[in-house]
Amino acid sequence: MGDRVALKGAPGSPYTRKMLALLRYRQIPYRLIVSSSQADDRLPEPKVALLPTFYLPDASGELHAVVDSTPIIRTLEEQYAGRSVIPTDPVLAFLDYLIEDYADEWLTKAMFHYRWYYAADIERAGSILPRWRSLTATDEEIAPMSQFISERQISRLYVVGSNDTTAPVIEDSYKRFLDIFRAHIANGPFVLGERPGAADFGLFGQLTQLTAFDPTPMAETLARAPQVYAWTSVVEDLSGLEPTADDWFDRDELPTTLNELLAEIGRVYVPALLANAAAVEAGSASVTTQIEGRPWVQEPFPYQAKCLQWLRQQYVKLEGEDRAFIDSLLEGTGIELLFVKPGSAN
Repeated sequence: MGDRVALKGAPGSPYTRKMLALLRYRQIPYRLIVSSSQADDRLPEPKVALLPTFYLPDASGELHAVVDSTPIIRTLEEQYAGRSVIPTDPVLAFLDYLIEDYADEWLTKAMFHYRWYYAADIERAGSILPRWRSLTATDEEIAPMSQFISERQISRLYVVGSNDTTAPVIEDSYKRFLDIFRAHIANGPFVLGERPGAADFGLFGQLTQLTAFDPTPMAETLARAPQVYAWTSVVEDLSGLEPTADDWFDRDELPTTLNELLAEIGRVYVPALLANAAAVEAGSASVTTQIEGRPWVQEPFPYQAKCLQWLRQQYVKLEGEDRAFIDSLLEGTGIELLFVKPGSAN
């Protein structure tokens, strides 16, 4: 691999796009493996086959296959200096982690839902996704691959909670996000100032599909928030941006649009997270709750129960004035419910 980071991914994977944009911004040389013909037989296999898969050295220099973009970002912070995507202010770092998690775990519901719920989106995805790995395949060779991918992914809509009951909740939330983010990036142009954090790349990954590939959400984006479409195009490659330490927002001068984004997270993601964690802990077969006064029903998702644990760990790390600032900022957004101690009256 030389000095290049190797990763396996695909253009239709929002998490692959998230990490490629991050690597470009941080100016980390990389080698992207898209098709099996590009793979190196010496590369190890991951425990769980997810995209992207990174091949990173351990302390002894031996390569390991790792997945999950959030911890990979933190590993790259340790291995490569400069152009950090983690704010130095603990308050901003916490907000960055929270919003990245929202992008990875809630906004992805919109991405997966739109792609595999509507006929036009299913047709485009089924036609294009297999071709990215088989550029020379004929239409006859692609046809069964398209059918297989479409049927498999449609059958997995339950994983993100997409169904006829939850569809209005997911779509209305995406529309509100577009309105909020359109207004917010006018203050930035990034989530936490004039330089991107991990949260920006989390949002960007999902938006590469929602704004520029899947026809139904793309049409909604262009009609409602062309600024978000343009933002996504620019974040694709921020290698020419020269960030400074002063480019993060001052915690005492956060724009009100950030509060609106936090309120949206509290409105939709928090009740889903809490209900899912309760169902996982109880061993229930179904997650049932209310989001915005409307029913939300899906199968439990154990990974998102871990996401809640990790969010709470980030909160516990905050001390003194930092904790007090976050508590004040989150009060009334709904997000504070994630950090209420069991049995507390507050």
